[in-house]
This record gives sequence, C-alpha cells and structure tokens, in this order.
Amino acid sequence: RKSTKSMILRLDNMPDFNPITENQKLAVDAWDEGDNLILSGSAGTGKTFLAVSLALEDALDKETPEFDKVTIVRSIVPTRDIGYLPGSLEEKTAPYEAAYKNICTQILDDPAAYNKLVSCKQLEFTTTSFIRGMTIDNSIIIVDEMQNLNFHELDSVITRVGENTRIIFSGDYHQSDFKDGHERDGIQKFLRIVEQLKNFEVVTFNWQDIVRSGFLRDYIMTK
Repeated sequence: RKSTKSMILRLDNMPDFNPITENQKLAVDAWDEGDNLILSGSAGTGKTFLAVSLALEDALDKETPEFDKVTIVRSIVPTRDIGYLPGSLEEKTAPYEAAYKNICTQILDDPAAYNKLVSCKQLEFTTTSFIRGMTIDNSIIIVDEMQNLNFHELDSVITRVGENTRIIFSGDYHQSDFKDGHERDGIQKFLRIVEQLKNFEVVTFNWQDIVRSGFLRDYIMTK
C-alpha cells in the first residue's frame, strides 16, 4: 500500500495554466492581484476548469502556506435535500464529483489525482446541504454552478469564509435549473451585493470565450 506521503501532489505536478481568451486572462490577472472572483457567463468557456486550476495552484504552492486545501461547494439539484436519499454521503455526492475528477485528471495528468487530493486532505467536496455551521479556514473555496443556489444558499456559503481564505464563484444564470422565478433571481440579488465588496472581480464570459468546441460556439450564437 502506498504511503500517504507518496500520494501528496505538489505544484511541480501542475503545468502552467495559459489563458486562451482575453476574459480568461482577465480572470487570471485579477486572481494574481489578490482579488476574489465571480466567473459568470456562457457554457463551455472553461470557468470551472479555470477555477480549479487557480485554486490548486495556490493550495499546492509552498510559497502560499496559508492555503492548505481547495473546498468545492455546490448544490445538488434537483435533489437539494440529499439527506433523505439512500446510501452514504459519498454515494450521494459521487455523481456530482465526476466533473471535478475529470478536471483534476487533465490538470495533473494523473487519473487518480482527485482521489489523491481528497485522501491527503488537499481537496474537499461538500454541498450546501451540509455547510451550515462550518467555518472554512486556510482554503480556496470554489462555489460551482452558482446559478443553482438560491439567495439563502449563496448567503450561507459566503458567511462560512474564515481566516486565510479566498473564494471563486462560477456559474451561468441562463443555465439555472430553478423553475421558480424568485429562486432563480436570487443570484442577481446576491451579485448586486458582492459587486459592492472590495477585492472582488466579476468576469463575464460570452460566446467568444467558448473553448469547448466550435459546435457549441455556433449553437450558443444562434439560439
């Protein structure tokens, strides 16, 4: 059995992230200047990939010892209250972690990267169902698919921020799974508040930033 020490991933395992679009570069520059981020806009623009890359870079960097892990937070839609579903917590959340496993594999060129990060407590995945009462210190927080969090959930997450912590929100209002207009519009109310805070940069991605495929770019342009 491999020792925990041999499983620890370091910054040397990561290639440099090179922004592909102007808005990706804007986000990277703002992060390097110490801002928290809101990455908003079109699907396929690399928002989540960018967020995980920036977060891991700081969490694995020995020169930023104040950050010792990445905390990924998202809501489980449509089964937000997953406490009533059968199975362990790990079984309930596994389907929603798949995207992050794929991203970690790409970033670190290691199919086991995500599991290694979790085992060594360098990465934690949680949901808004279990975040109440937590204080998150010494971490880079990624709030992904933020369009599927209502205002109460967004407020609950941002009030969990403790010492030596930075935060990245990522999502697309137009991809919301909410059917209720009041819940859907909660993100707009939240953004109006956050935009008034210091050290927050809002980067809005559009069809020109789509990097997933030319097919998706054509679809987004014409729908």
